[in-house]
Amino acid sequence: MIPVGSGTKVYLALGATDMRKAIRTLSTLVAAKYSLDPFSGHLFAFCNRDRNIVKLLLWDRNGFWLLQKRLEKQRFRWPSSPGDVAELSQRELRWLLDGLDVAKVQGHKQLNYNTLY
Repeated sequence: MIPVGSGTKVYLALGATDMRKAIRTLSTLVAAKYSLDPFSGHLFAFCNRDRNIVKLLLWDRNGFWLLQKRLEKQRFRWPSSPGDVAELSQRELRWLLDGLDVAKVQGHKQLNYNTLY
């Protein structure tokens, strides 16, 4: 994975994206359709209709990174929420790329220290 700063946001393009699109077209899509800045240094993620390919777009100082991951047998559990774009944490993106359903992943319950003593 590309090293990204802790303040880097992750935006998921909901729905299917044509994976023939390259850097120029994906960055134009980010700006025109989602009204976000592709040069912001934030990470933008796209998935195809079959949910077996993900592309990540990231501006890094003087150029774009474009990464692609293709699954051979499984499918990504891409969110099917209403809207055009969703914001995730970097941790949730790693879960998504590892095959987890981000909407169903739950962490440990928080303890209420007032009731312990």
